[in-house]
Amino acid sequence: MLQILHNPRCGKSRDCLLFTTELKTPFEIINYLENPLSVDELKALIKKLKIKPIELVRQKETIWIDKYQGKTLTNAQIIKALIKYPILMQRPIVIDGNKAIIGREIDKLEAFLK
Repeated sequence: MLQILHNPRCGKSRDCLLFTTELKTPFEIINYLENPLSVDELKALIKKLKIKPIELVRQKETIWIDKYQGKTLTNAQIIKALIKYPILMQRPIVIDGNKAIIGREIDKLEAFLK
């Protein structure tokens, strides 16, 4: 079953849910702000996304700008920041078994789900 890491306040995340619902594909919604990922879960997610930890960061978020922008951080430090402040994580993220995608663009999401 698909899993969608969702932030209900995010328009892109809501669009992803609507699109997935219209496909009539069963999925589980995970509100990652209320149920944050563990370090191991986050590392596994980054592996499934096939990206570097920094690519998962919303670098325009105020928390990132105030606390981290301009600093040289290791991957472990970036992961620690994402754990401490889950709002920094890109969304929505759609997970299908051993693969995942940041589902901000419906056309890429559609290709991923086919």
